Amino acid sequence: MATDEKARIELEAAVYRRLVEHLRERTDVQNIDLMNLAGFCRNCLSNWMKDAADAKGVPMTKEQSREIVYGMPYDEWRAKYQKDASAGQKAKFEKASQKH
Repeated sequence: MATDEKARIELEAAVYRRLVEHLRERTDVQNIDLMNLAGFCRNCLSNWMKDAADAKGVPMTKEQSREIVYGMPYDEWRAKYQKDASAGQKAKFEKASQKH
């Protein structure tokens, strides 16, 4: 499929927006589950957003990038949706972390 650069960027942006909206809707999926299965989570996405802003010289704080991804302040999301990780989740995370 041949597309011009502008169309490619617009498609990538649409996919990103859909992913973020999906993650906002799936509050039952914890970040540790995402990390254990995919090697990235909502916080990774927010960090990548901040990195991209920094690279373009766009002022953005870590809190602002997290709010973009979470759709609300991070502390609010944590209070509403974050659950304590189980021993099994933590063990899987530690094992996976050793590979990085």
